[in-house]
Amino acid sequence: MAEAGWQELRVVVQGRPVFVRKSPQIRGSIPLVHVHGFAVSGSYLLPTAKALANRATTFVPDLPGYGRSPGWGHALGIPSLARLLLEVLEALDVGPVILVGNSMGGPVCLEVAHSAPAHVAGVVLCSPAGGMYNQPLSRAVVQLARDVRRESPRMVPVVLPDYLHFGPVNALQLFGELVRFPSLERVLRTPVRTLAVIGSRDPLMPPPSRVREVGRLAPPHVTIAVIRGAAHAMNFSHPRELAHLIGCWLDRREVTDDPDQPGLAQVMEVRRRDM
Repeated sequence: MAEAGWQELRVVVQGRPVFVRKSPQIRGSIPLVHVHGFAVSGSYLLPTAKALANRATTFVPDLPGYGRSPGWGHALGIPSLARLLLEVLEALDVGPVILVGNSMGGPVCLEVAHSAPAHVAGVVLCSPAGGMYNQPLSRAVVQLARDVRRESPRMVPVVLPDYLHFGPVNALQLFGELVRFPSLERVLRTPVRTLAVIGSRDPLMPPPSRVREVGRLAPPHVTIAVIRGAAHAMNFSHPRELAHLIGCWLDRREVTDDPDQPGLAQVMEVRRRDM
């Protein structure tokens, strides 16, 4: 059932339907497109999507093979998902857009931004997984297991059906590709304005010292921020803090804590320093 005021759409991409949730339209806004992580659908992104829907027309697709979008017969890799996401945007006739990706959704968004920057006004990377800190695969599996214990129990009934639908074989195959994805290199070379948000309790993300190092190396159009208390699925666990942070970034205001949610999570911008 659709959320109040939201629509459930199906657009056709390469002859197959792709399921998309759409908020009420905000005329004149730059659309926000929320992109989910691996093995799950866009359902767990709705808390943050709904918190931002009052400022921009918002879309939450299920990528092909996930949730309510039928697959291609096998698990698609990150480059293929990025190409199909671009085709979804073209089918929706929207753009340029702000892409908001969590976990694997971060690499997918980065691929779209690198391949078609004219279609992307900006990218928000929420816990962008992938890279040396998640290698080898065995290390990433341990990190993922640690994160499961840190996530909200309320997320279990939301994502468990998605994991069961996706299947363990597809999940292991795609997770192996995800941990090899060079997220750091892509962030440092992103051609569009970018916000990267790290949760302080996320075991899949680098330690603060590494985050600060990335902040020093990042170009001026990249902002790195931290949500204190958040784990990997911050879009579900800390939606108002994340939405407030994204709103600050969209408005080019100083990043601050959410004044309406004191004590839940401190939002701290990691400022760039001279070498």
